[in-house]
Amino acid sequence: MSEAPLTVRNLSTTLVELKVVEYYENAHIHYSGNLTFLTKPFKKKTSPTSTQLAQKSESFSNKDVSILVGPFETKITDIQPRAQDVLRLTFEVEGQRYRIDTPISSKRSTIPTPLSPNPQHEFTAIYFGGTSFLTIYSCAKLQSWMSNLQNDTPLSALSIPGTHNSPTYYKALPSVRCQAVGIKEQLENGVRFLDIRVQPQSPSGFSNEGLILVHSAFPVSLTGNKYLRDLFNVTFAFLVENPTETVIVSLKREGIGRSTDEQVSKILERHYAVDPNRWYTDNRIPTLGEVRSKVVIVRRFKIDETLRDENDGRGWCIDGESWPDNCEDGLCSSGEIRVQDFYEVGEHENIKKKIRYAAGHLDRAAKCVCALPGMHDPTGTEPTKDCFYFNFLSASNFWRANCWPDKIAAKINPQIVDHLCRRHAGETIGDGSTGIVVCDWVGRDGDWDLVKCIVGHNAKLELKERQLEI
Repeated sequence: MSEAPLTVRNLSTTLVELKVVEYYENAHIHYSGNLTFLTKPFKKKTSPTSTQLAQKSESFSNKDVSILVGPFETKITDIQPRAQDVLRLTFEVEGQRYRIDTPISSKRSTIPTPLSPNPQHEFTAIYFGGTSFLTIYSCAKLQSWMSNLQNDTPLSALSIPGTHNSPTYYKALPSVRCQAVGIKEQLENGVRFLDIRVQPQSPSGFSNEGLILVHSAFPVSLTGNKYLRDLFNVTFAFLVENPTETVIVSLKREGIGRSTDEQVSKILERHYAVDPNRWYTDNRIPTLGEVRSKVVIVRRFKIDETLRDENDGRGWCIDGESWPDNCEDGLCSSGEIRVQDFYEVGEHENIKKKIRYAAGHLDRAAKCVCALPGMHDPTGTEPTKDCFYFNFLSASNFWRANCWPDKIAAKINPQIVDHLCRRHAGETIGDGSTGIVVCDWVGRDGDWDLVKCIVGHNAKLELKERQLEI
């Protein structure tokens, strides 16, 4: 069975031109589903030596081509990958050349090798061997990727990677643990939304600042209580080092005991969200410029009556109090939060349903058009209402070990990477955003591809902002 012809999807902000195609024989290729990888490393050289050519001239060929792929364009080529060969592709961007060898060894993503001195661009490439599909993203610095976006950008317009039950990376029950790495590593690798559940340490009152990190009725660690204060210390240390960034934090009361939502709101207001230079507690969607170096609170709890008149009567913190439960596409009563959070996954068919719901919510987010100063769209596309699209990839079933968070993530995360690379925003008239994509078990074994793909989909918005500056 012959390989599918090579398809190239350019999700970067620049025109790329495929210039040279080369084939190298390699007998150490192993196929695993849709992903191909090398079982032995390929010796990277710009071309074979004359001795190698003499010995295996039949296994090497090259040709010059000129295939232009514009920003956010997908092009099916007439280039035919060969099952037992390495296909080397040389692209040119603004006069500089970059090289990609496919199939990509061991992991899905790679950084193309620059062949020109002082390269002006950096890219991430992801190759799907089963379909001969290559996706090229602009490669943002994950530690400070928000620096590429303008201050006037509504926060809801961004493609934001997030984590579900973010602090559940400690030694814990397998049904409780949802993350592979700690908060610092999550933030340094591009995560900008944290989902946190707390239980007041004191059963009543708000003189004690203690808020224990929990997941449902369980502590996040089997080695002792962990506290919200320490998590925020890590978060603010990151923001001091990276002042172009912001971190959205969703807070919800869980756990056991007699504590109330109102108690949580007063503890946060009195002991935590005190400095307006570090916290954003208004009940409206801000621009990025308003919240750089700050924590933005989305509250999934009722607030005390004393806080309802805050911010000229808008209330305190972004209102997610009426958060819809176990839904495909739910809307908070505020009208500014839409949620996909179908989590009752106990059967194989429900996993397929979960993936379908997540892809559907990605598509809804992609159609949105944010309003920017000076924007005039000759196509007549109108800006859409600012709204956060929360898309939870998480799901579990406490009673089924094969449906615990790590097992579900192993099935869902690769499917969403595939969707983002090959289909997301393909024919959409919109900014191509993903919304806030909330993940389990990202960063496991150093695999941040899902986060890279989400961040990469800010490129269309970045290009739109650059064009408005001209």
